[in-house]
Amino acid sequence: MKYIKVEPCAHANCENSLVFAQIDKPEIIADECLVKVYAIGINRADLLQRAGKYPAPSGESEILGLEVCGEIVAHGNEVDSQQWQLGEKVFTLVAGGGYSEYVKVKASQLFKLPEDLTYEQGAACAEVFLTAYQSLFSIANLQPKSTVLIHAGASGVGTAAIQLAKAKQCKVVVTVGSAAKAKACLALGADHAINYHETDFVAWSKIHITTGFNVIVDVVAGDYLTRNLKVTALDGHIVVLSMLGGRYSEPLDMAKLLAKRITMSASTLRNRSESYKAKLVTDFTADFYPMLNSGVIKPVIDSVYSWTKTELAHTKMAANKNIGKLVLTLS
Repeated sequence: MKYIKVEPCAHANCENSLVFAQIDKPEIIADECLVKVYAIGINRADLLQRAGKYPAPSGESEILGLEVCGEIVAHGNEVDSQQWQLGEKVFTLVAGGGYSEYVKVKASQLFKLPEDLTYEQGAACAEVFLTAYQSLFSIANLQPKSTVLIHAGASGVGTAAIQLAKAKQCKVVVTVGSAAKAKACLALGADHAINYHETDFVAWSKIHITTGFNVIVDVVAGDYLTRNLKVTALDGHIVVLSMLGGRYSEPLDMAKLLAKRITMSASTLRNRSESYKAKLVTDFTADFYPMLNSGVIKPVIDSVYSWTKTELAHTKMAANKNIGKLVLTLS
């Protein structure tokens, strides 16, 4: 099968390139399905792995790509053939191997593609909705009508988190980097969008969210950690998913943590166990899949590229110019 390979750069201080190469199809075991890929969701983790900063978990494919959409072309003998029939259109999270014509995946981690969604839309669902769901509900135990702050609200995870929180009648505030991103977040249901180039979110929140946020979802980290403490509610929860603002923060004020009884969590999804991911899929399916199936919640796609143009898509993501997901399509 064809796949996209990371070709190491031969010179210092240059970026690894992407080239097409050939490799054998993945071999499935009893509880796995083989999926023919029609569309691929791009994630920032792909850029980090390409740069040599985020290797695949041990035992997983070293090919880039964490989410795909396509159809089942084979399954193991322990897979429920009534639930997962050959030809079934599915989308799924994978720990690696997405930038290829075929991937293998545990049947317990599959979602059926809603009839009204395209392959491209399906490829934009798994990573963002599962990450947002995990952050808000599995980790932070978000309650209805709470107040939520989502940093990078126009990102893929941000746009998913807005929709999930609003589905529980929460008040949602987001931070964004442009007027266009603010407009997009408000259209999704966010109550307020703060352009961080123009307004300090701490100062704004002190005036408008006087009791603080019950849950904060943060992909920035760095000095945002100490700033988040200032606007977290009593018994609030901060969930850190990435460190776009840097791996180190200013000294944390432990007195604030204690006084507000704040819980801080850091989480990734890619290196979670198979059983953890299977439970996450089951829980999300029970809580939100009917809304996805009916179109109440939906993936937000910025752009779709042929996978021959993957370089352009990576460049756009690296420049933080996307609103929602970037998707690759195989023809």
